[in-house]
Amino acid sequence: MQITQIPFGITDWSILSSERKNGETGWADWKVCQFGNIRVRMLEYSPDYKADHWCVKGHILLCLEGELFTELEDGREFVLRPGMSYQVADNAEPHRSYTKTGAKLFVVD
Repeated sequence: MQITQIPFGITDWSILSSERKNGETGWADWKVCQFGNIRVRMLEYSPDYKADHWCVKGHILLCLEGELFTELEDGREFVLRPGMSYQVADNAEPHRSYTKTGAKLFVVD
């Protein structure tokens, strides 16, 4: 990733409006800032949220609250708790996430 032509700025996530997206179960509230080709998101997943698709987009994801399970299409599964992160490249390993308790995430992609 090369970050260019973005001046210094501060994002107050508390004042941004969110967009609700339904999962296979539950919902995800997305707050999004776009900086050129870099998307930065604050996501909140409801309890019992499960993604409705296998994702092939690359991400750097930090778990802020709750517990997030991420499964890879090959059957491996990982759990993230607050302070843990994962990173995956575009088109590297299809993945999808779910949570039993809810989760809050910070994502750069």
